[in-house]
Amino acid sequence: MIKDNVPIKKLKYCRRCCIPETQEGVEFDEFGICRPCGSSEDKMRINWKEKEIELKKIFDEAKTNSGNNYDCILPISGGKDSFFQAHVLTKVYNLKPLAVTFSHNWYSEIGFYNLQRCLQVFELDHLQFTPSRTLVNKLARKSLGQIGDSCWHCHSGVGSFPLQVATNFKIPLLVFGESIRENHGSAAYSDDDSPKYDRDYFNKISAKKTAEEMVDESLSAKDMHAFRLPSQKDMEQNNVRGIHLGDYIFWDEEKQTEWIRDYYGWKETIVEGTYKGYKSAECIMAGMHDFTCYLKRGFGRATQQVILDVRKGLMTREEGFELIKKHDSVRPDALDYYLKITSLSEKEFYEIMDNKKVNELKGIELEVKEKEANNNNKNRMYPFVEQIIDKHLNSKDPRIKKNRD
Repeated sequence: MIKDNVPIKKLKYCRRCCIPETQEGVEFDEFGICRPCGSSEDKMRINWKEKEIELKKIFDEAKTNSGNNYDCILPISGGKDSFFQAHVLTKVYNLKPLAVTFSHNWYSEIGFYNLQRCLQVFELDHLQFTPSRTLVNKLARKSLGQIGDSCWHCHSGVGSFPLQVATNFKIPLLVFGESIRENHGSAAYSDDDSPKYDRDYFNKISAKKTAEEMVDESLSAKDMHAFRLPSQKDMEQNNVRGIHLGDYIFWDEEKQTEWIRDYYGWKETIVEGTYKGYKSAECIMAGMHDFTCYLKRGFGRATQQVILDVRKGLMTREEGFELIKKHDSVRPDALDYYLKITSLSEKEFYEIMDNKKVNELKGIELEVKEKEANNNNKNRMYPFVEQIIDKHLNSKDPRIKKNRD
């Protein structure tokens, strides 16, 4: 493996892109090329016309079977993929989806706008579930100790809530966006079978821990009810299945993002820990999530975006490594908010993360750089809904009592 100029000298990196050996599920071939790089080549050899014919058959069947019900479930957050999914379903295939959102309760102002704009321009009926802020704060603390990540409630909820809605409302088809084959080591475009997006998929790929495993003295089984996946029996009885559009449509997030921004008014924002502003734009805690990934696996959001740009020929591998070294190791402002809501000290946070390091990083002290002062960004690292509540509670309207919680 080539190691000159790499961010962490003791790690192996793909010889073509910048992916490290600590990426979950990644494998290197005898030439030192990672499986996702091979998958990106396989993607260019797929007959996407045939794939779109398969997709049309799936949608035609859904419309035939739906009767007066919704044709499918459209899980959305208001992110870039949400707009593209909604466009494909409503404008291209003329489906009537039910939009479903699991709110992590950490929406940014831009994220709130994007979600409402998506509902507006595509005239979507919408169901949203938002766990209480107290519960989110408890789970954010428990999550760090369990999986070395602050965001278990989101990883779990984005799978469990749409599946619950599909089962309870008898809308069997769920349509997600980007394919797992796009950038995950566990699947490739050359695989004969499509990944099965069932309850086991969401536990294994996303949540890592079940709702039952998160119960403790501070988190009751009732607290975890919204995060429970439907039983396999209930899902089979209702023929619930999920597909990803990226398995049937050539996926190009750069062009798709430019298009929905210019045509539908979707907006980017500042995303900590990287050089682009379109990934996870709806969440104030994206930088926190990516920082824990860096402390645990030695890479963050900049790496995840660099490897895609290198594969597309938008930059060289060496240029990518420079961007990674510039962004991945920067302490995010979102960490301050996380420490506040969990009552953890910064020392306790780093001790927990040190224990969560993958084996390849044991004994390696990772660099953490302080971020340049930006008061505007620190103010933004505060959920938009809380900003609205505080604004009105602190206003001079005599009808609003002060000192409310």
